[in-house]
Order: sequence, then structure tokens, then C-alpha cells
Amino acid sequence: MNAPITGTCDPAFTAVRDAFAANFAERGEVGAAVTVVVGGRTVVDLAGGWADEARSRQWQTDTLVNVYSVGKAFVGLLALQLVDAGLIDLDAPIADVWREFAAGGKEGATLRHALSHQAGVPAIREPLANRDLWNWERMTGALAATEAWWEPGTQHAYHTNTYGHLVGGVVHRVTGQMPSARLRAITDALRADMWFGVPATERRRCAEVIWDPSRAVPADLDPHSIEGEARMVMLGYFNPPGYSSNGVVNTDEWRRAEIPSTNGHGSANGVARIYAALLEPGRLLSPDLLREAASVQSEGWCPVLAEHSRFGLGFKPTVAHRPFGPNPNSFGHFGTGGAVGFADPDGGVAFGYVMNHVIPRWQSTRNRSLIDAVYASM
Repeated sequence: MNAPITGTCDPAFTAVRDAFAANFAERGEVGAAVTVVVGGRTVVDLAGGWADEARSRQWQTDTLVNVYSVGKAFVGLLALQLVDAGLIDLDAPIADVWREFAAGGKEGATLRHALSHQAGVPAIREPLANRDLWNWERMTGALAATEAWWEPGTQHAYHTNTYGHLVGGVVHRVTGQMPSARLRAITDALRADMWFGVPATERRRCAEVIWDPSRAVPADLDPHSIEGEARMVMLGYFNPPGYSSNGVVNTDEWRRAEIPSTNGHGSANGVARIYAALLEPGRLLSPDLLREAASVQSEGWCPVLAEHSRFGLGFKPTVAHRPFGPNPNSFGHFGTGGAVGFADPDGGVAFGYVMNHVIPRWQSTRNRSLIDAVYASM
């Protein structure tokens, strides 16, 4: 069955449409969308394939899907806006606004450490169940009580799932508002479809996430029984068991919960609109703070990603082995399975790609072919 493709594409960017179609014909894509904004003008806005595994529901340009770590950049943006507003300092201790966070050797952890994966809490030590995952206060409380895995600021490790409760917890303590409400203020103004916690009225638009069988988690996995650094890594993924979405991703409980590091839902158009707004000087962040956020804040071996990594503040700077296009100042964030959003200040490009067939890691032949096609068209 040929994958249906709908939407618009400027004739100058036909190569992107061709690459998008090839993802379905040659690279196993099930359902996806891609949006490209250049110089403030939307030149590609395409949707294709199927929003469910049964291939009975066609993907639309307003279909929502779990975008995983793409959302980390947006919860980071919420915290950075508070820095711009003078409500918190990047180098002030988190405990100044979140008293309980000082426990377990974390009294020196700063917002800068949190935003750049140096805060020392990539995993929660206390055993948790999925019922805890649906409870914001329970999750942020357990995170605040966790003993640091290292002295904050002395090393980094990707805070795969705790990032949303950590950075979102700071946003909540400073403003009294949940990250979902703060994000909604941005997205309403931009008409950008991106959510932390999908309202019941919008869930009918959600696509099913389809996991590659090779990524199945052993049913008897007990991360608490593992020792050493591997225990930290496994707890980061599987404490609570559904923290990475395993076994719960297509449920109402998951979709309505607020887990900003992992369960943000959006459309390609919504992701691209936020990055396009970031390219407008001063619209979402002051230029100086955005440059700082997009620059390398921490660099070195990451035991979670099992590679040499660079982290900015909420955003990941482009790197040679996983680039956001060819230009050196691009920044953004990938998500599990290949979803990605980024901005390229040099080329004036904002890019959003979302999909439902989850394959290993972040960069794939699918998103790379689309990004390459964008720049070949310019």
C-alpha cells in the first residue's frame, strides 16, 4: 500500500518531498510529517502515511505524536525565559527557589547545571511505580530527595527522563504554574501545536507510537538489582518502569500526564513554528541568552548516551556526527526514534520532523535525508 502524502511544498524544495516519499518507500516510515521554514516563510509542510499500526487512519498535518526528547528544548526554553525576566539566575542554586532540592549533596546544583545535564540526578534512587509517574508532586518530590550521583557541576550524564521534572520543577517553583501552562502561553501566541499533557479534547489527533521490536524491554528487568554506573543508567530509563514510555506510550494516562522530558506531543508544524520564533531576535529569548544557550556548556564522555557529548542550555549545539544541517551555529534537539526540531541562524532555517515508527537512537537515514534535501534545495 502506497503511503498517502498531503500538504504543501514550494517547487524549489521538491527534493524534500522526494526524500519524504522515499522514507516511506525505502526506509520503513509508517507515519510522519515535516515542516521547513526559511526566512520566516513556510516552504514545506507535508504529512504522510498512517497514524496507527493498522494503517487505517491517515496522518494529517495536524496529527500529534509523542516527540520524546524534542520536548527537552522547550522545557529548557521555559526556564531560560525566567532568566531573561530576572526571576532566577543561571548560576544561582536551585535550592534558592526549591528548598527541598538541597538534599543529598545537591545544595550547590545550579540552573546552569540542570539545563546542561550536570546536576547529578539522571535517575531517581527511590523505587517508584507507574502510578507515581502520573503524579507531578510525587515525581518532583522523589527527585528532590535523591542523593546526587556525583557532585553537581563536576561531570555530566544525559538526564534522559528526569530532565523534565528537574527543569520543569524549577519553572513550577518560580512561577507557581505548571510547565504545560507556561508552554501554552507560547504556543497560543505562535499557533504552534505542542503540548505537555494533551487535553482530552485533542487526544483524538494523537498517532500511535510503534516500537521497533528490537527495542523491546525484557519483562523481568529489575534496574534496582544492577550495580555501579549501570544501575544509574537503568534507573534513569526504568524507574518508574514507564518513565521512558515503555508499555504506556499509547495510553490516556501517558498522554495526559506532564513529563516534559519525554511525553511532549506535537506536530512537525508546531515544532518548526517554535524554532522559527527563536530566530526572530528577542521574540522568545534575548539574543545574548539564546547564543549562550546554543553554545557548548559541558563536553565529555556521557555514560548514558555512551559517547562523547556536548550540551548547551536546554538545546544541543550541532555536532559533526549528528548535525543540524551544515552550518556551525545551528541548535535544537533530537528525540527517541528520530523526531527532531532545530534552528539554523546562519541559513534562516527552522525545521520540524515527527514520526511514529520508533527506531534506534536519534539520527536516522530518514531525518538525515530530509535535512540534506533542505540544504540541497537552498
